[in-house]
Amino acid sequence: MTTVRVLRVFTDAEGRLGNHLGVVRDAGGIDRSRRQAIAAALGYSETAFVARSNAVAIFTPTTELAFAGHPLVGAAWLLGQAELRVPAGVVAARTRADRAWIVARAQWSPQFERLQLPTPRDVDCFKAQAAGNLQVWAWQDEARGAIRARVFAPDLGVIEDPATGSAAIMLCAALGRPLVIEQGPGCVIEVQPLSDGLVELGGRVADDGDRRL
Repeated sequence: MTTVRVLRVFTDAEGRLGNHLGVVRDAGGIDRSRRQAIAAALGYSETAFVARSNAVAIFTPTTELAFAGHPLVGAAWLLGQAELRVPAGVVAARTRADRAWIVARAQWSPQFERLQLPTPRDVDCFKAQAAGNLQVWAWQDEARGAIRARVFAPDLGVIEDPATGSAAIMLCAALGRPLVIEQGPGCVIEVQPLSDGLVELGGRVADDGDRRL
């Protein structure tokens, strides 16, 4: 039996909705094939496996990723560590109450195509893609940096992701300004550019307790 802590990352202000995440702690003894099987069984967009050295391995239902945003925001909140290590690099982290933030680079993210649409309604009506990795987005309020977005990642085993931190980091780096991104439904992602090409990603996290597989 494997114990998985289930979180919801990028919830709304009341702690509702969010993108489900499985976190397996003390996972150093779990081999790659078992990790992939656990991620597939859970069916979340990502599952994080944490070793004692704060090394985090991230799996979608079909593949391993060198970096992803929502698993690291969730793991940062759960573990309360100042640094997490992923294959892409060392990720600085901080937490406060029900919120967590990480700092990363856009080039660490899986590659997404990006398509700006005229209105949020166009984003809402966009048809899911059968292949590829695509973020579609539109301004809700350009002056405030408010965006409506959706992300489709069938090539990573995720038809539509409720909230995608890595795509948000890439969009923030491309636009060069702080953003509040509504993905979801009801998921809220906050990003802001820092110095030296870094981007801070954050949001609220809710704890749904343990699940055993």
